Amino acid sequence: MRKQILKPRKTGEERKGNYKVSIEKRIKKYIKDGSKGDLDLSRTPIEKLPDNLKVGGSLDLDNTPIERLPDNLQVGGGLYLDNTPIKELPDNLQVGSDLYLDNTPIKELPDNLQVGGILFLTGTPIKELPDNLKVGGLLLQNTPLSKKYSEEEIISIIEERGGYVKGIIVLWKNKY
Repeated sequence: MRKQILKPRKTGEERKGNYKVSIEKRIKKYIKDGSKGDLDLSRTPIEKLPDNLKVGGSLDLDNTPIERLPDNLQVGGGLYLDNTPIKELPDNLQVGSDLYLDNTPIKELPDNLQVGGILFLTGTPIKELPDNLKVGGLLLQNTPLSKKYSEEEIISIIEERGGYVKGIIVLWKNKY
């Protein structure tokens, strides 16, 4: 008669570690496959992305513990940073479509920020706009900027600093 050996169940920490490894492998495969399409890492335990990461489509980091974006990040589609602990954006960040910074602790935007679509600033502590800000549109809600300035003043500030807003600016002074 053969004796069966029972393996103990994996602990929560072991499962978390394995999941992190699988996410890192997924990112490496994405890069190896040419960085085409979207990279959805929302609600994963990802804490770090590789430097010089290029994402052909959108990059979704919503509800992740990631605290820092890599240097020289390029995103062809949208960048979703809603509800992350990221405190700052890398210099010269370029986002092809929309940039969502909803409910992040980001206090300032980097100079030369380019957003092809709409820059969504909702519930952020951002008090001023950077030099050379170039955006397709701007939505400000429940921020020091939306409470302090009118739409005309925002446009004037952006233009005085060498930037532009191609489309619409929406200011919501109250939280809805």
